[in-house]
Amino acid sequence: MDEWLSDLAHIAEQEGLWSAGDTIVVAISGGPDSTALLHMLHRLAPSEQIRLVAAHVNHGFRPEESAREAEAVRQLADELGIVYESIILDMPAYIEETGMNAQAAAREKRFAFLHEVAQKHGANRVALAHHADDQAETVLMRILRGTSPSGLSGIAMKRKEKNVELIRPLLRRNKADILSYCEHFGISFIEDSSNAKRTYLRNKIRLDVLPYLSTFNPQLSQSLVRLADLAAAEDDWIEQETKASFGRHIMLVSQGCQMTRKAMLDLHVALQRRLIKLILNYVGMETETISFDSVETIRLAAYDSAASTWSLDVGSGIRFVREYDMLYFLRPEKSNSSTISEEGYNYVVTDGVTRLEVLEAEAELLFEVLQPTVAYKPTSKQEALFDTDKLAFPLSVRNRHHGDRMQVLGLNGTKKVQDMFVDDRIAPSRREKMPLLVDSSGNILWIPGVRRSGIAQINASTKHILRVRAVFTSTNDFD
Repeated sequence: MDEWLSDLAHIAEQEGLWSAGDTIVVAISGGPDSTALLHMLHRLAPSEQIRLVAAHVNHGFRPEESAREAEAVRQLADELGIVYESIILDMPAYIEETGMNAQAAAREKRFAFLHEVAQKHGANRVALAHHADDQAETVLMRILRGTSPSGLSGIAMKRKEKNVELIRPLLRRNKADILSYCEHFGISFIEDSSNAKRTYLRNKIRLDVLPYLSTFNPQLSQSLVRLADLAAAEDDWIEQETKASFGRHIMLVSQGCQMTRKAMLDLHVALQRRLIKLILNYVGMETETISFDSVETIRLAAYDSAASTWSLDVGSGIRFVREYDMLYFLRPEKSNSSTISEEGYNYVVTDGVTRLEVLEAEAELLFEVLQPTVAYKPTSKQEALFDTDKLAFPLSVRNRHHGDRMQVLGLNGTKKVQDMFVDDRIAPSRREKMPLLVDSSGNILWIPGVRRSGIAQINASTKHILRVRAVFTSTNDFD
């Protein structure tokens, strides 16, 4: 086995590019890179026990030249005895129809075909011929456009896409090596004439920018490739740390995700940013559409200096909400059983009721009549005791109304319910849902977890006690 094949086999084993028995679709354009890749993999196939399928896409951009490329690829596949699949696309018509960027449209259609071929032949890998020079160009392009540390990792050696893994076995070989391989084995190929056109940014980078910058650093391409390797390793590590932080600190709820403000602030700033991106991705936002400004705005919203109640439309219908010490990442709202109508809700507590479920508040209220044989006291703010004989029945449970006031136990006069919610840091999203226990005269008797009124207090002469307890099923309610 020559040096080329031994190196390729070593990289494949080191990076886990394939396993014995795999079927690999090799994307081949007819140029030197992909032609050399197909040739190498064909020579390596017996010892590695892999099966190959050659796949070629004629995009229709250069009709005559593209036809020659397709024929050359077909002949090579026949000579090597490799299964061959091809497709002819009318990309100019598709671009005109969709208004897409030419390169993006071509990539979309090309990869759709490669996935179809993989599915047809039961392949779990698609091999692409990107090499080290491509890597250097990609990193430099991203730097010029503006990128994150993650973007510096450039092209991945392998990456999962849908049900296949995209692998790039030549990513550590430069173009000169590949051309030498083709010359050594007498492999013919066709140069894509569009590679010499400065219409595309990548071509400008390759033809003009890299050569110019290399006058300052002759090893620039190698330096950019090394930077990509270092960034990829560190990106992989921080991604693992981010997923671990997600598991430790994020609570999944029906509307999306929530976490405490303290948990966010305890993380290193790098992890804060990555975690926010991961959460937004989890709740349905495409990673590519998450801007740095949005991430930074959300991150800073957790700080003490930021408003204690605040929300942001992040995009794609997703909202970020800070409510005091909780942070919420919410999916687009859908109708559900806890949605409150414009009229609100109102449940009458009929005679003999022991349990009342209040779906809108994600709570249930438990009613129990006791004899004053012992000195009863509420065990928490989620429980209230009333002198039954002093209550005006029937009682009801409703959400708050505009202008609601309550005669608070221990205070002279009344106080606005809204002010009590603010004082007790009740999240704005919970205020319209909170259950209020009201008597037949409209007096507010109790707001579970907040305040009890001075009405119907028990004393030494009390003969019957009504104990009411609130149990909230929502995970984001107060104790």
